[in-house]
Amino acid sequence: MDTRHTTHRDPLFGALRAEVERLDTPRGVEKELLHAFARLHPPRRRWYHAPFARRWLLAGGMSGAAAALLVLAFGLRAPGANDDAPRTLATLDDDGPFIALDSAERIAAEPAPRLVAADVPRTSLAALGLPLTPENAGDSVRAEMLVAADGQPLALRVSAIQ
Repeated sequence: MDTRHTTHRDPLFGALRAEVERLDTPRGVEKELLHAFARLHPPRRRWYHAPFARRWLLAGGMSGAAAALLVLAFGLRAPGANDDAPRTLATLDDDGPFIALDSAERIAAEPAPRLVAADVPRTSLAALGLPLTPENAGDSVRAEMLVAADGQPLALRVSAIQ
């Protein structure tokens, strides 16, 4: 719809249109105004606009600090504290410690315990932490047992695996 040739015009709009047509701004004024505005309000730089090397330095520093904290955390952890993995209670050397099968008071109260060598089925030692697989379930293990005078086993030491 062409509004230039209509008869229902507001006289104030006609005066405004005539005044705007008389204004003649010189060339380049808009460009200078945009430059002045950019100087007053510089654009904000985001973190991802940082130089490339600074980003890699920040990433390397953060990963190095995380690795150092992990090493420190695992180094200061007390051995055996809150371990969820099953712990091995039996040792496989000849000079290993005995595993108590009875109370320490009963072992200390025994006047003359005997040391007896025996072949023990591997399945009975699985509860003490000796590894058990279907392939070796029928095997026996050479063990030394500390036996009381009445024949009750007091302690056990795994001496050799056959």
